[in-house]
Amino acid sequence: MEHPKSDLDLMEHPKNDLEKEMAENGDLKQPLLHQGTRHNKIRKHRNRGKKDSDAQGSAATAVFCTAIVALGPLQFGFCNGYSSPTQAEIISSLDLTVSQFSLFGSLSNVGAMVGAIVSGKIADRIGRKGALIVAAIPNILGWVVITVAPDASILYLGRLLTGFGVGVISFTVPVYIAEIAPKRLRGSLGTVTQLSVTIGIMLAYLCGLFLSWRALAIAGVIPCTFLLLGLFFIPESPRWLAKIGNAEFEASLQTLRGRDADISLEVAEVKSMVEASNRQTAIKLSDLRKRRYALPLTLGIGLLLLQQLSGVNGITFYSSSIFESAGISSGNAASLGLAGIQVIMTAVSAWLMDKAGRRLLLLISSGGMGICLFFVALAFFLKSHVSADSQFETFFSVLALTSLLVYIITFSLGIGPIPWIIMSEILPANMKGFAGSVATLGNWLASWAVTMTINIMLEWSSTGTFLIYSLLCFLTFLSVALWLPETKGRTLEEIEASFR
Repeated sequence: MEHPKSDLDLMEHPKNDLEKEMAENGDLKQPLLHQGTRHNKIRKHRNRGKKDSDAQGSAATAVFCTAIVALGPLQFGFCNGYSSPTQAEIISSLDLTVSQFSLFGSLSNVGAMVGAIVSGKIADRIGRKGALIVAAIPNILGWVVITVAPDASILYLGRLLTGFGVGVISFTVPVYIAEIAPKRLRGSLGTVTQLSVTIGIMLAYLCGLFLSWRALAIAGVIPCTFLLLGLFFIPESPRWLAKIGNAEFEASLQTLRGRDADISLEVAEVKSMVEASNRQTAIKLSDLRKRRYALPLTLGIGLLLLQQLSGVNGITFYSSSIFESAGISSGNAASLGLAGIQVIMTAVSAWLMDKAGRRLLLLISSGGMGICLFFVALAFFLKSHVSADSQFETFFSVLALTSLLVYIITFSLGIGPIPWIIMSEILPANMKGFAGSVATLGNWLASWAVTMTINIMLEWSSTGTFLIYSLLCFLTFLSVALWLPETKGRTLEEIEASFR
């Protein structure tokens, strides 16, 4: 039986041993950022006395990996934003009714629900990178189908394909980032997911001012094409590798933390949690009543449901028509301004995430959104009770626009990025695939319900619609205040242990 090599052995026979090990493991077959990581074994003895903070190592590689996978959420946002600037042109070009176009807008959510159902199983079976490849291919095909669509049925097929890819992306990217990020940066890097979504929405609005709906669909191919190429340059999640018993997980972790970083403590934590998970039997339905499963599952699913029930996707999908109904002459330009503000404030949220903490930002965000939507409802109510030539008409339009802008600001500070981060942080390792799929499915089911019904609800009563969304925001505020713990500055293993 072959014994593992000690650091002393590696120092005494570095060349022969390293060459042998590289040959055995096929070093050239590893992602490009893995190459050379085995040489770090020679350097490990120099870092024995370093503090835990040093184990976090250089953040450069984790940031680079995050930037690559963030192309997935960029595609997510582009898909969400596509229907707003193209609504009038698609309806005219393909002779659709408003109901048919509403179905087109909502079908991305149907596809995403299918993607969400299988996303956890795919990510657990073939890895986080493998799942992103599975997501990217139908996304690209979907945009090609939309580009050449001669009628509504083909248009619907393309939307379903892009939605499926988005559903897999929405689960896999936050999990991958949480598993590779140093704990001191996990919140900030986790926010990149939502930041990329907002950038994708803004790009869709911006390009929609100049491109036809078919040309805009061609542009939708770009993010996932670059994502597919970028995946060859980044390592697989070390925690997933450890979970499946792949010895490469230490090399992956060393790559992420830097050549000279001491990863011994983090390796020990990961091994300990994997061993604990392996000792556990398969989860039964009765186990879900236990606090260690019930509380994180309820929080993870609940926050992602409430995120969508705030109405944000409905407002984003149909922002142009909402602004025009509020009296704003250029709905598309106002939507672009809304998306630009969302990008800026999500970037601010990324900076605040590991300083202010998740819980405080969620409280500020949900409370602010509830107040803003109340004022939007008030503006529509008052506008309906004055004549069109009244001097107050402009004031009420400005009140609705301003309230929606502040709503997007407060959404971007907390409710936008944080539920995905919380989901990836608090779900136990031995049920992350299943629970994450359920949470993601719930999010997309709520998104579909909102986008499918918002036009109908607005025709019923604009005031009533925004009041309902306002009340749901206040429900989120109450839930966070009562039950959500702070996860800032804690490892995934520490967070999981806290629920036991």
